[in-house]
Amino acid sequence: MKLSSQKTDPMSYCNRYCFLVVMFSLLATLTLSAEKPDKPNILFMISDDLNTSLSGFGHPQCKTPELDKLADRGVKFLNMHCQYPVCGASRASLMSGLYPYTNKTMGNQGTLRGSMPDVVTMSQLFRKNGYYAGRVSKIYHMRIPMEIIAGTADFDDPHSWDEVVNVKAPEQHALGKRTEWSPKDKGSQTFTGIEAQGGDDVHADGKAAAHAIRFLKKNKDKPFFLAVGFVRPHVPLVAPKKYFDIYDRNKMKAPEVPENDLDDVPKVIRKYKRNSTHYGVTPELHKGLLQAYYASISYMDAQVGRILRTLEEEGLSKNTIVVFSSDHGYLLGHHHKFQKQHLFEESTRVPFIISVPWMKTQHGQSTSKITELIDLYPTLADLAQLTAPSSLQGSSLLPLLRNPNSSEWKKDLAFTVSRNGGESIKTEKWRYTQWGFGKSGMELYDLTRDPGEFNNLAGDAQYASILQKLKKRLETKRLEAGYLSFKNHIKKKQRKKKLNSKQ
Repeated sequence: MKLSSQKTDPMSYCNRYCFLVVMFSLLATLTLSAEKPDKPNILFMISDDLNTSLSGFGHPQCKTPELDKLADRGVKFLNMHCQYPVCGASRASLMSGLYPYTNKTMGNQGTLRGSMPDVVTMSQLFRKNGYYAGRVSKIYHMRIPMEIIAGTADFDDPHSWDEVVNVKAPEQHALGKRTEWSPKDKGSQTFTGIEAQGGDDVHADGKAAAHAIRFLKKNKDKPFFLAVGFVRPHVPLVAPKKYFDIYDRNKMKAPEVPENDLDDVPKVIRKYKRNSTHYGVTPELHKGLLQAYYASISYMDAQVGRILRTLEEEGLSKNTIVVFSSDHGYLLGHHHKFQKQHLFEESTRVPFIISVPWMKTQHGQSTSKITELIDLYPTLADLAQLTAPSSLQGSSLLPLLRNPNSSEWKKDLAFTVSRNGGESIKTEKWRYTQWGFGKSGMELYDLTRDPGEFNNLAGDAQYASILQKLKKRLETKRLEAGYLSFKNHIKKKQRKKKLNSKQ
């Protein structure tokens, strides 16, 4: 019997190889798709008055082990900026996906719904698509500490939630050692530190974590959107004593700032809440203030850990997207100033982490691409495959979650506004800021040579062309951000007020 011989066709091997490559790629895609739930849960946690002085963001002086663990299974955004460095406006912007000029919520006055009755907020979109939405403590603006003491939330948006919890805690009235770290400030924002008696659940953030845990256990069998607001490290700086004991007060290091740092900035901002006149924080008091601020952060961080452990224990970690952010940055002696409502880097930049369970190849990575808090809303809609309102002004961060260095990401500036007509754009190389829409002064900083923003170049003729170029970019961005509609809104309010005064 003669065996037939076959010629070997080189192309047949190539075809088989290509077929196998395609099949393996398809299987990998199917496997990835199988891991991604149809309706992933959302856990959104936001801290109050928290800057980037965290161990995971290059500041080992502050200890945040739980947030470090979250970053290890997510992506850190190292160049994330708020749209208004004060609680009410920033949170309204984040929850609406709109710049403050568009949603007409400026400062801490009024409410988002009062300014935009038909707005579809971030959590409201999820509610409309079959999710059960819950709020624990501060998400929209709250007067802290007054509303924590009272257990109220006067600025909340009921359309955003199916279930709400307002925590009630003693704040500055907590038992324990009390110290005033800013002796000249007599208002509600004074730096009062409380080395408090009692465990975590006696105080605001521990109570918030306990309620969040109950929510997760109760609603684990249906898709949910849970927003948890932590009020620390907002003043008063209250935390159980054990968190103060983590830090050696004598080893606290204040920011290094040139003595004449503010000599070249516009008068309108130079005098606003300057330490020498408003706070009176001496070098020794500064150490205690930093200890109290970091203790408050570590206390808040521990509560994040409690909630994340519950996700694991309840089998929710594989189908829950976790987001952590702050509402805005915070000055801790930077530029001889404290607190917010400034437009320096420390005031506009926030710590930001997103963990998507099925994007494991990117876990532990970080991106330095410029991003804005208004980008969160379209991102979560994208990840959950929901159709977001076409009016959103942010951009989905999905390209950066897939590849933190993605060339698909085109945003190259962050836009932030503040009091007194303050506006600022941050690019990779420059920060340009103007006050009174340019009439009250300007600031220009070369971030490559001067990352601390100490040397204002706005008056240097050598940089005149750069200044004008950035000024035009800011003016263009202002229009894109809805300034004209905001201006008309203000005119209508003024006319109405004038008319009412005549009646």
